[in-house]
Amino acid sequence: MCNGVNARKNLMPHSNPAKAVMNKNKKEALLQAAKELFGECGYVETTFKKISDKAGVALGLLTHHYGNKEKLFLASGLDVLERFLVRLRAATAEATCGYDGVMRFCKAYLDFSIDKDSNWLVLVRCSPYSDMKTKTDRDIMDSMFSQVHSELERVIAKGVEDGSIVKVDSKSTAQVIISLMVGSNRTRVLTPYAMPTLYEDVLDFISRSIKA
Repeated sequence: MCNGVNARKNLMPHSNPAKAVMNKNKKEALLQAAKELFGECGYVETTFKKISDKAGVALGLLTHHYGNKEKLFLASGLDVLERFLVRLRAATAEATCGYDGVMRFCKAYLDFSIDKDSNWLVLVRCSPYSDMKTKTDRDIMDSMFSQVHSELERVIAKGVEDGSIVKVDSKSTAQVIISLMVGSNRTRVLTPYAMPTLYEDVLDFISRSIKA
């Protein structure tokens, strides 16, 4: 009886930690390649073959891990956006007052957008109003992007309360500042028209507009 049980146990599949790590590394390599290609080439020009070739991973694994290009595009955007939110929240957490929080938020926003390792262009391509193909995906990204607005709105309200920011409506002021950030960022990364001091000038303008 015992020998029979042992025999059956020996036939059972065993977990393979090394294989699991290898699969995880391949999945991460595919996601990184996708972020770089989506940012550089856009949704239409990026193919599964280009991604698998860049990652050095078999094409079949790409389908296995991500299903289709739309799901991979969404995964790429969410990955960058989650890291972006972490950076923004870390910046505002160090603020000494609401005004300082707004300025740290804005600087972190602009710095992230030109960080060569941030894959920022994926967010430019993957906003709810750009290359997203389905309403469900747009809604998911819109929900995540709203957290960026909420964080800025929170520190503006804090600044009004602690007296470091002039009395303004926090919601509408956050909207104006975000619009300014988006516009200046797109000018810098997508056009040849940006002045060398564009980001510094934007920060100075925001500071003069809100500081009490």
